[in-house]
Amino acid sequence: MSRRRKRFWLLALLAVCVCVFLFFARVGGNIERAIYPRTYRAYVEYYADKYGLEYAQVYAIIKTESGFKPNALSGVGARGLMQITEETFEWIKTKIAPSEPVTFDDLYDPEVNIRFGTYYLDRYAGDFATASAAYHSGQGLVDQLLEDTRYSADGVTLHTFPYEQMNLYVHKVQRNYAKYQELYP
Repeated sequence: MSRRRKRFWLLALLAVCVCVFLFFARVGGNIERAIYPRTYRAYVEYYADKYGLEYAQVYAIIKTESGFKPNALSGVGARGLMQITEETFEWIKTKIAPSEPVTFDDLYDPEVNIRFGTYYLDRYAGDFATASAAYHSGQGLVDQLLEDTRYSADGVTLHTFPYEQMNLYVHKVQRNYAKYQELYP
């Protein structure tokens, strides 16, 4: 092959590579947004604003808990988008809806689920990792850990998550949270 022909094919290959790169750079963001959706946006934004949470925090919990499946049901009976157990539902109901006819079955309704889930998430809103740990393992356990200097220096924020499942959950939520912040600044 002549030098001129080699140069032509090299430039053509380079041009194709640049086009492919630009295509995937543009489409890649759309693919990531499909993987990290903002489904139920009106409910998420309304209740996040009501309870002083970042939208990305609520989306990260929903993504982690149910993958945005409103009919999700866990092995322990947690229901809906934010995977709320019956015991937690009953406790939240006494706080935000004591006289409303809302039932545990209503947690399959995205609005009800997001309303109850964001309320529950709000308690430790000062530190999202601590809030995530409480969301996964319960407020009682997190309150106990906050009293132990091995896990909390200030009694407000956990710096160590001593249980494997809790630790894995917090890291997964934090990863999803970071991705939501990146995609939707």
